[in-house]
Amino acid sequence: MRDGKRAASAPWIRTRLRTAPGAAVALAVLVLVTAFLAAAFPRAVDAYETKGLRHDIRLADAGRSAVEVSRPQPGLELPREQREAGVRTPELKRIGGALGKALPEPLRADMSSVAYGLRTMKPVLATEPWLPRPDTVPPQLSYTAQTGLKEHARLVKGAWPTTPDAVTAGSRAVRGAVTEETAAALNMKVGSTLRLPTAVGGPLTVTITGILAPRDPGGSYWSADPLVRTPSLIPDPASPFPQNYWTGTVLLAEDAGPALLATATEPSLFWRFPPDPSELTGPDGTRLTAVVNSLESGPGLLKVRAIAGDTAEVLTGLGHIVQANARMRDAISPVIAVAALGIGSVAAVVLVMTGALIAARRKAELALMRSRGGSLRGIGGRLLAETAVTVVPASALGLLLAVLAVGEGRWWPAALAATGVGLLVCVALPLRTTLQHIRPTLHGAREDMVSPRPSRRRTVAELTLLVLAVGAVTALRRRGTSGGGTDLLVSGAPVLVALIAALVLVRLYPLPLRLAARPMARLRGAIGFLSLARAGRSSAGGALPLLALLLALATAAFGGSVIAGIGDARDDAALTAVGADARISGRSERAPLPDELVRTARDLDGVRNAAPLRIEFGVTMPETAAGDGGAGSGPDDSGTDTGPGADTGGGDAAGARATTMVGVDPASYTRLARTTGLPDFPSGLLKATGPSAPLSEGAESGPERVLPVIASPAVAARLGKEQHAVDTLSGNFKVQVVGTVERVASLASTNFLIVNSASLEERAPTTLLLTGAPDPGKLRAAADGNGEEFVVQLRSEERARYVNTPMQAGAERIYLAAVAAGAGYALLAVLLSLLQTAPERKTLLARLRTMGLTTGQGRRLLAFEATPQALLAAGGGLLTGWATIVLLSPGIDLVPLALAGVAGSDTSPVTLRADLWSLALPAAGVVALAAAVAGVQAWWASRRGSITELRAGDSR
Repeated sequence: MRDGKRAASAPWIRTRLRTAPGAAVALAVLVLVTAFLAAAFPRAVDAYETKGLRHDIRLADAGRSAVEVSRPQPGLELPREQREAGVRTPELKRIGGALGKALPEPLRADMSSVAYGLRTMKPVLATEPWLPRPDTVPPQLSYTAQTGLKEHARLVKGAWPTTPDAVTAGSRAVRGAVTEETAAALNMKVGSTLRLPTAVGGPLTVTITGILAPRDPGGSYWSADPLVRTPSLIPDPASPFPQNYWTGTVLLAEDAGPALLATATEPSLFWRFPPDPSELTGPDGTRLTAVVNSLESGPGLLKVRAIAGDTAEVLTGLGHIVQANARMRDAISPVIAVAALGIGSVAAVVLVMTGALIAARRKAELALMRSRGGSLRGIGGRLLAETAVTVVPASALGLLLAVLAVGEGRWWPAALAATGVGLLVCVALPLRTTLQHIRPTLHGAREDMVSPRPSRRRTVAELTLLVLAVGAVTALRRRGTSGGGTDLLVSGAPVLVALIAALVLVRLYPLPLRLAARPMARLRGAIGFLSLARAGRSSAGGALPLLALLLALATAAFGGSVIAGIGDARDDAALTAVGADARISGRSERAPLPDELVRTARDLDGVRNAAPLRIEFGVTMPETAAGDGGAGSGPDDSGTDTGPGADTGGGDAAGARATTMVGVDPASYTRLARTTGLPDFPSGLLKATGPSAPLSEGAESGPERVLPVIASPAVAARLGKEQHAVDTLSGNFKVQVVGTVERVASLASTNFLIVNSASLEERAPTTLLLTGAPDPGKLRAAADGNGEEFVVQLRSEERARYVNTPMQAGAERIYLAAVAAGAGYALLAVLLSLLQTAPERKTLLARLRTMGLTTGQGRRLLAFEATPQALLAAGGGLLTGWATIVLLSPGIDLVPLALAGVAGSDTSPVTLRADLWSLALPAAGVVALAAAVAGVQAWWASRRGSITELRAGDSR
């Protein structure tokens, strides 16, 4: 203006937010959720790795996890006073304090459980007549004078051991104490005396003045050396006969160490530092391993020797514990990375789709601004500022919520992830919007997917991506996925497969529509033809929405298959361990079950089937059957997979010689096998006739009898079809293989023979397998009523052992979240693709209603129009998910997620298999949602009049 005053104008950002608050809020919510998920993922991984490392260290045996510095007694060349001073408490505490401060990070010691002192390395033969001698062998005792006794024990009887006078190497009387368990096992009491021979002079007398009880029996102070707390009865290795003797430890007064210098017990100084894992984090595992290695044989050991002496050594099993934890982490990481990269790609595509929807809704507005002289830089800058006002606070809030929701974890990976989400939206939305207006667009031009020919640039770009993706998948297939560690090529398999499928399906999608539209055009009704024509012209079927759906469905299918595979692996391991829903067996493998117990258990409520088994381990096969002479044996037999847990050790000749014989009732066993899903066989195969018919009660078996047997493949390959004589505790007879099965109930062994128990001389069962849901209390009461020599195992209890290690539970939670997020993003992608064409659908229905289209016909039109895209996405998702699982399954072992860390569990590889429900349910959900959205759109459009939708001059 001439007077220099400018007209007042409303701020652009405030005006835009007031004009479209709903769109701004929706974008903010989407960014908030995405930023939260992106920031929570690395923190969740850090959290379960941290908890897993702490859990493994805490649960490890204290003798393995503690860091112990030890050194021999002071040299004999030193003066007596100097030797005594070197083992007294003040010097030990000084060295212990310096060692504790010298421990390198991240290794920290639990100072409340630190113990140091002097102990005997060579046990002393205790000849006191009142000590117990189980096999006429006197006990051997160790002696230790260590600090902290009063802090870690409570006095039960007597008095604390003290040193009224200064103890020297010449002292011949000291006081000591023992724990309650040691006193009970070795008949010790207050006032008992023990004598240790010395090198010079009379023996050293130890008087027991107190009986103690540990305050924390499982703590490092008492568990690092279990003999300090509990004596043990061990076999005598020097005796040619099986003889046992007691061994235990006597706790001397804290300052009584110098008296041990005069004995021939090889006293040794020690400083024991139990680790404190409370401050450790998952990423500290690598540093901790390096620190332990340095302390054992590196620069750290030199620092220790500078403090404790040149002969000091560091002993610990902490490094092995951390390495085992790292192996599990490395096995789980590739599986988690697949979910992370898949969901991250889906989220990125959905965010870009959101930008495309906003750009489409504002196309006319920005075209007007461009026609009135607006520059691309100015328009892009305003869009960037407008977007940043909404996105940046949403990303920050998502990061804050992630930090609050997942308490443990590094903050910078979460901050980078949330920042990446914000940058993607802030850059993608203005960039995509402004690029559409580089050139002026014709008013009312159609965005048709079928009729326009794609540009050469687009064709070249798609072919380049297709070739790169196919090449990457081919390389991945040839190289394999079992290299270990996280590999981006392996983790990106769902993205590569989905990209290939999206590019191919988008190009092939118009062809069936054209073919289907021709016969539809000849029909009298217009709904079918219009729906196909609209489906072919709709931009909702573009590559971006299809890629988002395929990625989401593939990731959800992969995650669902992983979770289903974990459950199947645990179910199978529990079934292998127990054999059925419940099992009753003797504590001794040869203990027979009483007939009364079998009848009582069979008649319990909830029992559907009972199968008695007679299991005999270590049945020796003939040499001719176990070697090359057996029919069917050959070079290929050595490759027979016996699986871990086999009691024979393998499927080779040596392993097949030690076979397990299982006597069964054919009818009841085959019913049980069918119920539990184990391999079964026709019960008539084990029916013996003639001289080999079942024996009557009390009859003896002869070597001329031939019994039909079902064998494992490894045993059948060596026995062939010939008859072979075997000697068993159940009788002597010949066997002839009549069939094979891969597994037998209650055995992990793959070397076994199944015979009819009625044909055995000794047929009393040693194991009873039950199916159904019997009451555990009544089942255990029935077993206890027949003595304490029988135990009850439940499949449900065995199954419960395979869960809840922190690393496994954390990885499972991440996969459950991945499946839920994948399903959510898939539904969001469907909604965005349909919302992008919602104005056109409303206008179409309004125009068709003026021509006589009914409400029902409008609903069918929109439903039929959405069906091709939904079916394309569902079918492509099924194909992509299946291809991803097939591609990755050779290199993925689910054992670390399902069974790791459980003693006695079957650790044979558990491969990933496609789960039908995980493939079908997300795909069916996409089709159902598309139909539901189309129906809602038709219902909403029918509520509004045609005048509202069709206004004069409307370009739609």
